[in-house]
Amino acid sequence: MQWQTMLYTASIWVVPVLLAVTMHEAAHGFVAHRLGDDTAYRQGRVTFNPLKHIDLFGTVLMPALLLAARSPVLFGYAKPVPVNFAALRSPRRDMVLVALAGPATNIALAVAAALLLHLVAYLPPEAGRWVALNLRNALFINVILAVFNMLPLPPLDGGRVAVGVLPNVLAYPLARLEPYGMLILIVALLIVPIAGAQMGADWNVLPHLITGPVEATIRAILRVTGNG
Repeated sequence: MQWQTMLYTASIWVVPVLLAVTMHEAAHGFVAHRLGDDTAYRQGRVTFNPLKHIDLFGTVLMPALLLAARSPVLFGYAKPVPVNFAALRSPRRDMVLVALAGPATNIALAVAAALLLHLVAYLPPEAGRWVALNLRNALFINVILAVFNMLPLPPLDGGRVAVGVLPNVLAYPLARLEPYGMLILIVALLIVPIAGAQMGADWNVLPHLITGPVEATIRAILRVTGNG
């Protein structure tokens, strides 16, 4: 039945997605707390409770819109963890470390998923298939999340890393883009591809930027974990 297929499909995506975004955001808050800023900690955001991190638009509606638009890039986000960079002990350096914590956690989760694939053979066939699909989706989602977030556009993690390491003459103009970063992403992910399709052109720029790094990262993880 169709509803059974839908439930099964949901069951192999929901846990990997929630775990990926929850751990990503919690990692930002945890590292910020260790480096001197307790803003996220005081607001209860250093937690593995996904309800604290889910954003209605970014976690639910935006991925649904991208699926409906048949976008080649599936993107979503959780509520950003609040960080007071001025409270960090070394604001510019620590901003980079806080930003890197999210993608680094996603890569660690992807490696863990790949390692756990070795245990699937010890499970009953039906259970093994379900677990394997969850683990493969976890590998894919976490790598996508890590790579996408490392694009050098604030407020993405890569943008904040770039602001922290670039010379001031480049860092300051880039930092001023932060209030408009999400709007730029939405336009690039939704409006531009749809406009291009109406004109018979392929204006999907972002897939070309992330597909190669995502595939290379997945291949590397599979090879390192003995799955390649």
